[in-house]
Amino acid sequence: MKTIGSNLEEQWTRSVNLAITNWIPELQATSTTLKTPSPLFSYSLSTFELWKVQLYCPIISMDIESSSNSSADERLLFSLKHHQLEGVIQFNYKVIIQEKGLICDIVRLVNDTLMKEQGVGIEEKHFPSRISLHLTPILQTNIISVSVSKSSDNPTTEIEVGKSIETSFDPPNSFLGLKLAVGETISTSLKPWKFEESVHGYSSILNWFLHDSMDGREVSSSKPSKMALINPKAWFKHRYSNAHRPFNRQGGVVFAKDEYGNGIRWKVDKSSMGKTMEWEIKGFIWLTYWPNNYITFHSETRRLEFREILHLTIA
Repeated sequence: MKTIGSNLEEQWTRSVNLAITNWIPELQATSTTLKTPSPLFSYSLSTFELWKVQLYCPIISMDIESSSNSSADERLLFSLKHHQLEGVIQFNYKVIIQEKGLICDIVRLVNDTLMKEQGVGIEEKHFPSRISLHLTPILQTNIISVSVSKSSDNPTTEIEVGKSIETSFDPPNSFLGLKLAVGETISTSLKPWKFEESVHGYSSILNWFLHDSMDGREVSSSKPSKMALINPKAWFKHRYSNAHRPFNRQGGVVFAKDEYGNGIRWKVDKSSMGKTMEWEIKGFIWLTYWPNNYITFHSETRRLEFREILHLTIA
């Protein structure tokens, strides 16, 4: 992967995962005992002042955490399964390890025309709803302490209420001669993503949670009400095009250090100078589907787990 370059890497993984996406239903239909190879492909890179983890996984092979009781039609299922998760996790370091950024994208595996002909369009797909990273030094005898920065504030709701009264006089031959109009506008704003840092032993745990901006519930562990599903003004409707969307237009998210945490700090013994230490990075990514423009009561959440080893030379 490092040799062929990023562009060919994306084309190769999308082709392979499209083949796996088409293969899994065939195996399920024949009830065969043959299993597909591991659908998750990931690798890590340790270089000067940079850690990087790259991962790819077809949506259809991710474990289902929860699902609505309503069954989805074939066209919707076609759109949902023909996507793959592409993730990039980057950390930069000096003597301390500092959080750099995290990117998760949902990328389709077939073209727009096929999505419209056999599916329900390109905008019906899963979206990231929760991300959890665990960073742990494998050899801990030379670790003295670990500390993290403050988590982001709890999601705050800002409510603006505006009232207006308009009056006007009608011509003298009017029955009342006076018109009165009263108007009221209410707008709410809720921070969609919440970031939390915590420590368990010498492990640092980073969590990003997506919240429903209407009621504040965590999306990955809840289901939308049927009233919300038919409400055209619900936050998850037109979620890739409205002005206050929690995702980019492609359907992914980007978390950077300037908004989500200032970093993690491990204090190590001086005897570690000049040595190369190993860190385990274990991650969990939740993807959720709530209908965007398509009329359906189907919803579900899937989860992916990965693990990589990264190296750091203490110099």
